[in-house]
Amino acid sequence: MIKQYNETSVLQAARDRISETFDHFKKIYLSYSGGKDSTVMFHLIMDEAIKRNRTVGVVLFDLEAQYKETIDHSELMFDMYKDNIDLHWFCGEIKLRNALTNFEPQWCAWDEEAKDIWVREKPDRASDLSQYDFYVPKMEFEEIMVLFGQWYAKGEPCAAFIGIRADESLHRYCAIATWQKKGLMFNNRRWSTKVIDQVYNIYPIYDWRTEDIWRYHGKYQDKPYNKIYDKMQMAGVKLSQQRLCQPYGDDQKQGLWLYHIIEPDTWFKLIARVNGANSGALYIRESGNISGNRKVTLPDGHTWKSFTNLLLQSLPKKTQEHYRHRFKKFLWGWKQRGYPGEIPDQAPHELESKCWVPSWRRMGRCLLRNDYWCKGLGQTQPKSEAYKKFKALKATGKLKG
Repeated sequence: MIKQYNETSVLQAARDRISETFDHFKKIYLSYSGGKDSTVMFHLIMDEAIKRNRTVGVVLFDLEAQYKETIDHSELMFDMYKDNIDLHWFCGEIKLRNALTNFEPQWCAWDEEAKDIWVREKPDRASDLSQYDFYVPKMEFEEIMVLFGQWYAKGEPCAAFIGIRADESLHRYCAIATWQKKGLMFNNRRWSTKVIDQVYNIYPIYDWRTEDIWRYHGKYQDKPYNKIYDKMQMAGVKLSQQRLCQPYGDDQKQGLWLYHIIEPDTWFKLIARVNGANSGALYIRESGNISGNRKVTLPDGHTWKSFTNLLLQSLPKKTQEHYRHRFKKFLWGWKQRGYPGEIPDQAPHELESKCWVPSWRRMGRCLLRNDYWCKGLGQTQPKSEAYKKFKALKATGKLKG
């Protein structure tokens, strides 16, 4: 879809969306991470809440492995708006992706069994987890977000403000656009999507660009922002690549090396927390076989098929079975599409990069990159088992929505 511009600034448009949401919903909460986008959204929402003398829920899903600067900034924001927020600082056991090693493909934030190696202690403001009747230890992050919204709404119409921008990535664009195609929106507004029951996600800054975020902070200098971005800038990180996420994920691991430059004390705790963190930080920016990036060469005497099988045999049994299942699915898919004969060892790079042709090299690179869900083969991460059970209950009518 081609963008259509008008005379309204993105700042005014965001304020209008927030105002309209306050007009229609009595229950409102925002999802906060401490990053630049959710911070701007937080400020804009609180401007409206203070003007209307309203209280807004704020949920911070704390993933333990965070910059200290982010936690300090979050504390500052919560103090600044304490009279108008209902804070939920969620420090539960949450399963997350670890893309740094095939020996531990997942890790668990705030794992009680690993309390002695936590990156930091839980904050004093951490919420009492017993109040969340939906929570089960070691749930997936994605399912907790949905179930929290349903819990907070308690059967009433509820708006959940989410600070994502469509310009940031194709995945985030699709998170909004795909729901729009299904007509699941609040008041037919393209900046909203229906999640479950009467809960709607609201994206007030979805059309902002990175430059707009920093223009806002330049204009409103009394509004605090996370100073970790200043340090990223000094470290030479481009504005478009400055992100705050749990550091061990498939995309997030590219920023792991920054910790030992920006926050050395945090860095030493990070490398002790999960398998592969130190080697991952050392090699993630390198090219070649060590991480499967850019130009990858074969060892002497190997084809890509034999090298892929050699890599598979070096993996733990459970991980090996996981990749074999994914590769069989990949090969079966191409045969169903009428691909003739055997899968080639390799194909022209231009065709492989566009996923227009199968090859053993594509499978080998998935192993080198620790691409657990084989996104390089066009596959996606499935919903967790707990979420599947939740959907099954919903289908039987035992859950509304």
